[in-house]
Amino acid sequence: MTTTKTISVARAEEFIAQVFSAAGVPASDAQKVGHLMVCSDLAGADGHGIFRLPAYMKRIKAGGANLHPNIQIEKDRGATALINGDSALGHLVMAKSVELAIERARQFGVSWIGSHHGNHSGAASVYVRTIAEAGLVGIYMAVGNANHMAPWGGIDLLLSTNPLAIAVPAKNRPIVLLDMATTVAAYGKVKLAAQRGEQMPEGWMIDKQGKSLTDPQRSGEGSLLPIGDYKGYGLALMIGLLAGSLNGAAVGKDTIDFNANHELTTNTGQVVIAVDPTAFGDVDLFLERVTTVVEDIVRSRKLPGVDRIHIPGEGAAATSAKRNRDGIPISPELLASLNACAAEWGVEPL
Repeated sequence: MTTTKTISVARAEEFIAQVFSAAGVPASDAQKVGHLMVCSDLAGADGHGIFRLPAYMKRIKAGGANLHPNIQIEKDRGATALINGDSALGHLVMAKSVELAIERARQFGVSWIGSHHGNHSGAASVYVRTIAEAGLVGIYMAVGNANHMAPWGGIDLLLSTNPLAIAVPAKNRPIVLLDMATTVAAYGKVKLAAQRGEQMPEGWMIDKQGKSLTDPQRSGEGSLLPIGDYKGYGLALMIGLLAGSLNGAAVGKDTIDFNANHELTTNTGQVVIAVDPTAFGDVDLFLERVTTVVEDIVRSRKLPGVDRIHIPGEGAAATSAKRNRDGIPISPELLASLNACAAEWGVEPL
């Protein structure tokens, strides 16, 4: 009987970097992307971490990612900037965006950094967490890399999962962090279910007749459902306009399905916003106020049968601590996929 194995964080990062390096990615870039990918696994976003390596390698092999990009600031107005990712690996574009957002927010109090011609970059939480760890408030929005959602009441797939993440630092407790798709489930979870041979819960997807679709192998026949019905659809649309249309990036009919077209330029659009709390007053008082609100919620009365009230970000913090200590879980199916990828590129298997 096969069982889930674990690998250390260091080994996971090393393995990813070795595979990227074998494909011609510069060593420093390979290490940076490996680290950021594993950060998704540490947060518990298993559909966005090492799981994505085989798909990224298909894109590299097909020529859909630029391994020697010139990631540059294309437009600069001080507190705002537009970055051209030059079709680089998405994690590198976001690393540049976050670095610039922190720098400019400390200078101007707030920053808005848009980007275009990026690629898939893993979990949104990774980037807002970095901003919050620097003592700032972080906000992230992106156009998903494939359209899996129809507009409310429609059939045509014109929107993606378009994620939103917000991170707010607190005093003496984990960062308050919300990372959510605008669909009930992120498409990475659908891909995980398909790989594991599992069924999806009802409420994730519907088919073109509006009936529940639970077989992830048939996901191409249906549409992911938005959170909150028409409200999630509206939120996905607005994020698409801000992260896509505003940045000159792909959105709507122009969106490229990176799962099906590895050779095409995705022109992924993303937004990173950073806010320096010192622009609004004493930072220590702000952190104390955040903690007070959060702890009031934690201590508030609970419904019968409820053990505790959870705060966004607590689960990811606990998962990160556990996986840093015990390792990252790798299912038999994922292990086979990763080792097949390693064999293709002449890298020692996990």
